[in-house]
Amino acid sequence: MRLSNLGIFHTAIGVIAILSALLSFVQYGKINLTKVAGKIYLYCTIITSLTALGISKNGGFNAGHVFSIFIFILVLLSSVISRKKRGNTKARYFENFILSFSFFLSLVPTVNETFTRVPIGHPWAKNVTDPVIAKTLLFLFVLFIAGSIYQFVKQRKINKTFP
Repeated sequence: MRLSNLGIFHTAIGVIAILSALLSFVQYGKINLTKVAGKIYLYCTIITSLTALGISKNGGFNAGHVFSIFIFILVLLSSVISRKKRGNTKARYFENFILSFSFFLSLVPTVNETFTRVPIGHPWAKNVTDPVIAKTLLFLFVLFIAGSIYQFVKQRKINKTFP
């Protein structure tokens, strides 16, 4: 299936969002909205979430649109927490979790779309119910849980140094 111009734009901005989140995870152990990579993730995720509303492979409103709205709300909420609660060390737990959860959720349609399209002509998955997609999403969910625990422990250590 060919991508529309909006689909191409959406995909390009989405890839930038994912790469910037990965960079932030590597550099800071979290998506850090006070740093460039975190800001790029935030803005690109907002754009990607909004452009997803104009895309529909099957026609009409679908689960992908619900995901995009939910991700949009999550990144906006994390931005508000980041800006309004700068000195509140307890707020960082929520900010870290919400951003990581938004990242995980954005990987669900990413995996579905990629695995059902790539490689062109012989995609890795026949449809979204293919076991390879389920196994990949389960693996990513386990990484999300492990990463969230890591972020919680790291944030607790930071909070102890700043009472």
